[in-house]
Amino acid sequence: MNIVIQTPRLYLRQFTEADAAIMRQLNNEPGVLQYIPEQAPASDEEALQILINILLPQYQQKLGRLAVHLKENDAFIGWCGLKWLKESDTIDLGYRFTPATWGNGYATEAAAATLTYGHGELQLKKIVAHAHIDNLASQKVLEKIGMQCIGEGMDSGMPVKGYVSFSNNL
Repeated sequence: MNIVIQTPRLYLRQFTEADAAIMRQLNNEPGVLQYIPEQAPASDEEALQILINILLPQYQQKLGRLAVHLKENDAFIGWCGLKWLKESDTIDLGYRFTPATWGNGYATEAAAATLTYGHGELQLKKIVAHAHIDNLASQKVLEKIGMQCIGEGMDSGMPVKGYVSFSNNL
């Protein structure tokens, strides 16, 4: 297991091909994709292809979405991480958690540690994030970790608020 980031309650590790089932389960939970223009994988095989073609290659640049687990019992609760967005040539902070864990501060804890990792360990000068205009919980997470709202726009046909963090903000 390749653990990349640890916080007081969580550890964030690289996904492997063996994680297809947990990725499919997460994305199929009610509400998880409510504010995201993405379809949940219909099968473990489809989830595996997403891992192989999208998630795992980013690890070569020390980027990528990371599986988030509770330290107390090793339970998988979602993912958080940095991703290079080809279309805008930016590094994006993203996260997704199981509804059963919402409201416990896990997204804030994981996102803050990921932002620190990106600016510190990876020496990234600028990290961006987007939250659907109606996803107030996600906006609150981004604001809590110190990201600055830079306005509203469209992302994949969805109205979003854009956020940015520069390494000198920390």
